Amino acid sequence: METIELKVDMVAIHEKRVRRCLSRVKGIEKVEVEASIQKVIITGYAHRNKIIKAVRRVGLRAELWSPQNEILNAYASGSLRINNFSFF
Repeated sequence: METIELKVDMVAIHEKRVRRCLSRVKGIEKVEVEASIQKVIITGYAHRNKIIKAVRRVGLRAELWSPQNEILNAYASGSLRINNFSFF
C-alpha cells in the first residue's frame, strides 16, 4: 500500500469536493484532508498521475507535497521552530 501526499489549493468548503472526486478513483482506500494546511493524504494503490488528474478535473490546483511546503506553512502560521528556538 502506498501513501501519496498532495498540496491542493483549497478552502474548507472544497474538502467535500476533493473527497468525492477521489472516491471515484479505483485503488484509493483512504483519504485524509487537512484543509487548514491544504494537504491531502491518500492511501491505496492508485497511480499518482491519475490522482492528480482527478483533483484537477474538479477545478482545483494540485501538486505533490514537498518538504518545502512544510516550511512555508510553518512560516505562514508563525510557528517556525528550529532546534527549540522560535523565530516568531
